[in-house]
Amino acid sequence: MVSAIFHSPLEPTPAPHDAIINVAISAQPASASGQNHLKPATAPAPMPGRDWAALSRSFWLAVLPPLCGLGLLVGLWALVSASTGNSIPGPRETWLQALEVFSNPFYSNGPNDQGVGWNVLASLQRVAVGFGLAAVVGIPAGFVIGRFNFLSRMFNPLISLLRPVSPLAWLPIGLLVFKGANPAAIWTIFICSIWPMIINTATGVQRVPQDYMNVARVLNLSEWKIATKILFPAVLPYMLTGVRLAVGTAWLVIVAAEMLTGGVGIGFWVWDEWNNLNVKNIIIAIFVIGIVGLVLEFALIKLATAFTFEEVKA
Repeated sequence: MVSAIFHSPLEPTPAPHDAIINVAISAQPASASGQNHLKPATAPAPMPGRDWAALSRSFWLAVLPPLCGLGLLVGLWALVSASTGNSIPGPRETWLQALEVFSNPFYSNGPNDQGVGWNVLASLQRVAVGFGLAAVVGIPAGFVIGRFNFLSRMFNPLISLLRPVSPLAWLPIGLLVFKGANPAAIWTIFICSIWPMIINTATGVQRVPQDYMNVARVLNLSEWKIATKILFPAVLPYMLTGVRLAVGTAWLVIVAAEMLTGGVGIGFWVWDEWNNLNVKNIIIAIFVIGIVGLVLEFALIKLATAFTFEEVKA
């Protein structure tokens, strides 16, 4: 306990005799025997070290399964190549050819002889145009179809009839209408990409809780307010799922369409290499198509995760 004694400022305050003795004792150094009544300072607790065993285990669980899958693919590929008398090139021969192909992927020796880089970019350009048109038409159409019951009953039979049609069945219609291979390929991408976006967006609108719509009716909100403030945030996960499915469909369709229409594109490159009996380049093109599709899928997964605030799995 500390006590305070107030004195007049004109009189000096006498120091108590016991206090002087205590100060003198505390000022003395510790004796040689090490006897000191002061409490020693406590050393800070050491920081916990990393669990290297757990980190190593998680690393191998993340890396080892894909490596095993790739190893299995390469092993089966080498076995098939050996069993067919190397009519199908093996992994080593294809790898050496890939190094040569990707050493100059953007060469151009005319419209029918261009590097794999130009062919991939041409295909991506067609996919972007066709997919963009499908998104501009399909997403608003999905909102309207899901919002109004009459339109849902009206368009559901048409969507169920046209959605299972093969993509290549639409290609002659595009050639007949647009009189050109490039717009016909874009038309094929458009008509095959629009269905996933319409269906998923309409499903999302129909699954919005009825309580939200009741509140909007009580507040007398306009259709624009309902669409932007209520429907769009609730439908966004469904809409992004439709976008992912549509992009995958578009990338599948463009390869088949370019094999039939010709021109510049990864599908045409596959068909041209088949005509030249260059099986190595065909295998390289298969891997290129798969890698580009994987990159598109990964990018859309990251986009969906960023906008829906939850982890989206492939």
